[in-house]
Amino acid sequence: MNCIIVDDEPLAREAIELLTGENTRLKLTGTFNNALSASRFMEDNPVDLVFLDIQMPGITGIEFARAIPRRTLVIFTTAYTEYALDSYEVDAIDYLVKPVEAERFQKAVEKAMIYHALLLQEEKENIEPVDNEFFFVKSDRRYFKVNFKDILFIEGLKDYVIIQLADQRIITRMNLKTTYELLPKKDFLRVNKSYIVNTNHIDSFDNNDIFIGNYEIAIGNTYRDSFFDTFMKRG
Repeated sequence: MNCIIVDDEPLAREAIELLTGENTRLKLTGTFNNALSASRFMEDNPVDLVFLDIQMPGITGIEFARAIPRRTLVIFTTAYTEYALDSYEVDAIDYLVKPVEAERFQKAVEKAMIYHALLLQEEKENIEPVDNEFFFVKSDRRYFKVNFKDILFIEGLKDYVIIQLADQRIITRMNLKTTYELLPKKDFLRVNKSYIVNTNHIDSFDNNDIFIGNYEIAIGNTYRDSFFDTFMKRG
């Protein structure tokens, strides 16, 4: 699981960083001293789990937890036990009181791992891969056959993806990363945090945007080099 630490106290960040290093199933991808910096990082980087302080200047941990997608799990780390009730309101996986003990930390991580696996299973059940030409997508209690060649692009919107066809949009509960894993990589590219495009339908592009019909899709800074390198090689 990709995880980050958000805490305004340097020693607290260091303590959690040491604990994450003891768990081989965690991959620490960033540490931040405020919620705004963490939010900007999450725009272009997948994060499965956040170790989050509650009482921080500016945006509090509770406010930040309310704003992130459902599939990004939160374990609160705080010195104040009175915030425990607030943590339940934002569906936090666990609530750790500083200084955090190693055994207690690992138990919280195990809970997060279990819940993360359940979320992935729920998402995969909404898209049924059939072969290398199409899959079935569950939407409004029905399964729709979607040919890969007919997909213009796929947009991620919090806990859902929108599959855009020439004459139809199909919305299903799914994570964009999981959806991308089911698509043929010879035809599809991730171009920013929220979009996957079918390269066969690209009409034109410049250094910043891709144009598919009347749609304009921005190329994310993190994905720009990969897009140009991969797409130009295919061309």
